[in-house]
Amino acid sequence: MTLRGAAPDTVREALETGDPLPGTSGFAGELEGTLVRDVLGRVPVYVESDDLEKGTERASREWAFEPGALEAPELLPVGTALELAATDAAPERRWTVPEPTPESDPEVALEALTDAIETAAADALAPDREIAVAFSGGVDSALVAELLDAPLYVVGFPDSHDVAAARSAADAMGRDLTVVELEPADLERAVPRVAEATGRTNAMDVQIALPLYLVGERVAADGFDALAVGQGADELFGGYEKVVRLDHRVDAETTRGAVREQIASLPDQLPRDVRAIEATGLEPVAPLLHDAVVDAALRLPDSLLADETERKRALRRVAADFLPEALVSREKKAVQYGSLVARELDRLARQAGYKRRIDDHVTKYVRSLTPGVEAPAPPTDS
Repeated sequence: MTLRGAAPDTVREALETGDPLPGTSGFAGELEGTLVRDVLGRVPVYVESDDLEKGTERASREWAFEPGALEAPELLPVGTALELAATDAAPERRWTVPEPTPESDPEVALEALTDAIETAAADALAPDREIAVAFSGGVDSALVAELLDAPLYVVGFPDSHDVAAARSAADAMGRDLTVVELEPADLERAVPRVAEATGRTNAMDVQIALPLYLVGERVAADGFDALAVGQGADELFGGYEKVVRLDHRVDAETTRGAVREQIASLPDQLPRDVRAIEATGLEPVAPLLHDAVVDAALRLPDSLLADETERKRALRRVAADFLPEALVSREKKAVQYGSLVARELDRLARQAGYKRRIDDHVTKYVRSLTPGVEAPAPPTDS
């Protein structure tokens, strides 16, 4: 029996009842011969792709928490269970994300969300571990930092938005801040490690994972066991511009539908971010993705989601009870842009000969740095 993220009894009961949100921060692994993964995929687990799709001649399917431990790793689908000895069976869907059931009274919904976030923070602090917070200065990480009362770390190039925002936010909160200032050489060194850990070499995924890995390195070197992040807030509470613009980036015709689409995108994102943090030896902690918070988010009325005047309205209302007013309304940039990692990785690619006129030039550069991945040689100018 090898489980991560939850006690065996909790997972066993969730299997028996079909409860998709049994009060955990996610789980995956083997329970009495069955491989499981929670409904949002907060803990990644991998199976040999041949075993997953076509069965195997082996007595049992091969699986691992790290993709590099398998020859052809494929993520176990979220919310499924797979009998390891039944080599001709497919993963069985056991859990699905509940449909939204909006509370009619906004104040009741906000109270429930506050209780849920406090529960998630208490659960994060319960184990015997030392936690630091990846802090960008936005409302998500600031709320996590305040509730956990944990040391703050920001990563970025010296002139980056995130470093400046984190400094001003830490000052407003009366907190100390450790700044992990990056140099281009840090990216060159870290790219192969991030690609190996995540199993991804496309430019966007690597740009997002690099800041998490690089701040995690420093946090681990300073003796901490876990890194807390504000991940999940944008997806659960309507933090993206596209959920109110309803443009070509979403299929939905309503903000609630667009938020639902973003929640459905989490299983693709989370393995990348979890593996980037775990590669530094730290345990990832995402209080805003706790089952209790997810459940409370699904019960928010439309008026507390997002519109053109304010995104993540419910989260900001809760945060107003804990944070200085200036931080409650603060917007943030995506980590790859706020840290300037995307800009500097692009610059390194061009310096290495992968010019912008080349299709997906940063991805080609990343693959040139990654052992075991064939990458085209930098083209020569004609």
